[in-house]
Amino acid sequence: MRSSSPLPRMSRRGRVTIAVLVGVFVLFTLLGWGVQAWTDWLWFDEVRYTEVFTGVLVTRLLLFLAIGLGMAVIVGGNLWLAHRLRPRLRPHSVEQATLERYRMALSPRLGTWIALTAAVVGLFAGLSAQSRWNQWLLFRNGGNFGIKDPEFGVDIGFYVFQLPFWRYLLGVAFTAVVLAVIGALAVHYLFGGVRLQGVGDRMSNAARAHLSSLVAVFVLLKALAYVLDRRAMLLEYNEGAKLYGAGYADVNALLPAKEILAYISIVVAIAIIVFSNAWMRNLVWPGISLALLGVSAVAIGGIYPWAVQTFEVKPSAKDKEAPYIQRSIDATRAAFGLATTETTPYAASNLTPPGNLATDISVVSNVRLLDPQLVSETYTQLQQVRGFYDFGPKLDIDRYGVNGKTSDYVVGVREINYGELTDQQNTWINRHTVYTHGYGLVAAPANQVVCGGQPFFVSGFLGEKTQEACSSQTEQIPAKQPRIYYGERMAADDYAIVGQADPNKKAEFDRPVGEGGGESYTYTGEGGVKIGSFPRRLLYAIKEQESNFLLSEAVNKDSKLLYVRNPRDRVEKVAPFLTLDGDPYPAVVDGRVQWIVDGYTTAATYPYAERVNLQTETTDELTNRGTFQLARENVNYMRNSVKATVDAYDGTVRLYEYDDTDPVLKAWNKAFGGDLVLPKKDIPVELTEHLRYPADMFKVQRNLLTKFHVTNPGDFYSAQDFWQVPNVPDAPDSGQKQPPYYLFTQFPGQEGPRFQLTSAVTPNGRQNLAALISGSYVDGQPRLEVLELPDQTRISGPVQVHQQMTNNANIRQQLNLLSSNQAQVQYGNLLSLPFADGMLYVEPVYVKSNQQDAYPLLQKVLLSYGDGGSFVALADNINDGIKQLVDQGKRAGTGAPPPPTTGGNPTAPTPTPTPSGGTGNPPPTGGLATAADRVQTAITEVRNAQASGDFERYGRALKALDEALTAFQQAQQAANPGGAPSGNPSPGTSPSTGG
Repeated sequence: MRSSSPLPRMSRRGRVTIAVLVGVFVLFTLLGWGVQAWTDWLWFDEVRYTEVFTGVLVTRLLLFLAIGLGMAVIVGGNLWLAHRLRPRLRPHSVEQATLERYRMALSPRLGTWIALTAAVVGLFAGLSAQSRWNQWLLFRNGGNFGIKDPEFGVDIGFYVFQLPFWRYLLGVAFTAVVLAVIGALAVHYLFGGVRLQGVGDRMSNAARAHLSSLVAVFVLLKALAYVLDRRAMLLEYNEGAKLYGAGYADVNALLPAKEILAYISIVVAIAIIVFSNAWMRNLVWPGISLALLGVSAVAIGGIYPWAVQTFEVKPSAKDKEAPYIQRSIDATRAAFGLATTETTPYAASNLTPPGNLATDISVVSNVRLLDPQLVSETYTQLQQVRGFYDFGPKLDIDRYGVNGKTSDYVVGVREINYGELTDQQNTWINRHTVYTHGYGLVAAPANQVVCGGQPFFVSGFLGEKTQEACSSQTEQIPAKQPRIYYGERMAADDYAIVGQADPNKKAEFDRPVGEGGGESYTYTGEGGVKIGSFPRRLLYAIKEQESNFLLSEAVNKDSKLLYVRNPRDRVEKVAPFLTLDGDPYPAVVDGRVQWIVDGYTTAATYPYAERVNLQTETTDELTNRGTFQLARENVNYMRNSVKATVDAYDGTVRLYEYDDTDPVLKAWNKAFGGDLVLPKKDIPVELTEHLRYPADMFKVQRNLLTKFHVTNPGDFYSAQDFWQVPNVPDAPDSGQKQPPYYLFTQFPGQEGPRFQLTSAVTPNGRQNLAALISGSYVDGQPRLEVLELPDQTRISGPVQVHQQMTNNANIRQQLNLLSSNQAQVQYGNLLSLPFADGMLYVEPVYVKSNQQDAYPLLQKVLLSYGDGGSFVALADNINDGIKQLVDQGKRAGTGAPPPPTTGGNPTAPTPTPTPSGGTGNPPPTGGLATAADRVQTAITEVRNAQASGDFERYGRALKALDEALTAFQQAQQAANPGGAPSGNPSPGTSPSTGG
């Protein structure tokens, strides 16, 4: 009689229910995947980049199948082999009796269970593998860098293109062997090949041969891992030198150790097979071999390098690590494009404003007063016209040639902000078929204000009549097609349905006209996916989960669907291998508004190069305020290889090669057919005029230069000459870094004014100025330049200058008058400008009323020259401020004190009295002498407070100095009524030493 199964059988109804549920799940999963794939194909076909879609999709499928099948075959094959090698006779024992019921349950369908297990393992392995499509494409298409690593002499291309995928394959092999060992051991145990009880051997010969072979393969893989680890050591962190790359102990102890361990692993693998099967046929000696491998790994690979590091390197680390520090310096400068940085000494020894400051046309005339972050509110209020228009929280800086003169302009695009639609406007029809686009690129010269502090708008007009004094009467930057269908304010679900069968029926709101009226428009561009047919409408109804695609009469036979409308998202979808800059910007190119997006090729396996986190390095005050935050990606190689454009009207995406020497971009271009990226020579000339040094790339390079401007390994190890990026000048306690700023200006050594991105840096741990770093393009090539000030310079840094200017007694009084309960003072970009062997600082001062819908207006300009505190001015405009500085310089040369009403610093340099009356005046006596001593004491406190970095103390000290000067002037008048001052309490130098 046939015995019943020890496990209960599921009823027919239960099996059918489970089958139906699984079928429904698979159906909806496949339907969702199919809809997504189909709509993606249509989108890529619209932008004419189907090779990206097919290339990535095919690569993912092939990796899924190859790795998934490989893993399934290895695991399933070993399970099947373990079953085939089961012993025919098993000794009787309680253990075997217990296992018998499981054998009876599994044996009838063992092949099914093995196939199911292998399929599950293969599924997860394939899903993991398909995400490695980028590594595989680089592995297959990567070439050489033409640079060899300093240790093995291997081309850098091996590390960037080959090593990551080899390490992944090695990890897959380890996983497959481990799963095979676990699975085979379980089957051997279940079917009696491995026993814990009973007489005789605990393991059959067949099971021992099978399992020992798998262990031997694992050990052989470990030998291969040691070989790859030798190369990968050039990427590891060197704790001794605080840099990346193999150091002295690594090269002289750990590298030989890993080579020895690789040979030991091979010997151990052979010993395992021989001792387990060919000779003694037991597991004692194989176990001893594995134990010896473990001991060797600890002793040779751990203890020995530790001993070398502790007893040989640490006592003389500076000398021992010097060659390896030099390797890291050279590799980092090469990997991040710092090797060609031009460093020029800049003495900044002139502390007195020169006379030609008032007549300069290369620096002063181009000083940017409009802050793109602050005036965004002004643009919105003055150029918004309708509440649903928006310019975003930050505008952009670009340059244009108008009337034969090139200047920088603050530009913004008047976009639709769907979040500002009223409840009545925010219906499906209005949101997706009526309010479809914005209108116009609005620009204003960056160095000009009108009408009480407003920008002077020169473009982007909606056709209405404007005040002649407050804006240009004609479009100075004309756009033939000013409509904005693609912009930064577009979210992922902000799609638009455009197009009409009847040319006379215009449904889209175009622009406001008159009081409450507006013109209508019908989209005529090439962009968008056609959705006129029923299958397309059904497809997108499923994708967007919106029945109106099928029911609404707004969707007709000529309708198109515009989606993925954010220019950064659009480029990212077309070129998923690029890391994109967080600040796209618009420009009028050949009469059309184009979004320009900088694309970076990156890598994380450049030998000896410093590894940085892009999110950390690029975060500053402006992050997520009109810019996008970069992903938390660790890289040690970065190139601005691509300039991408997105047409704001039809969404056309173009990728232009900008770094034609980058091997990574060449590999990606080859992977997608060779013509994905247009060659550099195809960049239109007019577009070239608007390309700018990318902000995020500059931030990474600037931050690296704070350390890697030091090229001597001994000086680098001591870290005495390192710099740091200062905090925001008007909010130093916020911990946010001062963003770099775009300027159209001329620095010392440059042939003429240049559009460049600039940042000041200070010595590490101090706040005086150390250097100015600028990035620009010269003849189509990036150029990094550093103006380096001498060590121990007295020139103040941005934070100090802002404090010195705003804490000046006379200036503070005027600033207090600007701010009240009804208004607040806001400070714009503090610009650091080298001029005439000195430093000119300019900081615009805005005032914003606390009333609803108020916007900032430029009311004053703060200026300083020299060491930051000697000559300062607060003026209504830049010309008046420059005149004040020049007048203060002239007075300083003649010994006359500056008048307190000019906003100048009352402690400006003047002749110092001597006991003999060296200035032509007798030494002060009596009350005058007491007042002079009080001034000298106050000046000393100002210096000490400034050196301490305590700004609150510094402010109190300046206030005390102002009071002391007032008392001294009163004492002068009492001692010599109607006559010239009898003495001057000011020392020979300003109390502001620069730290």
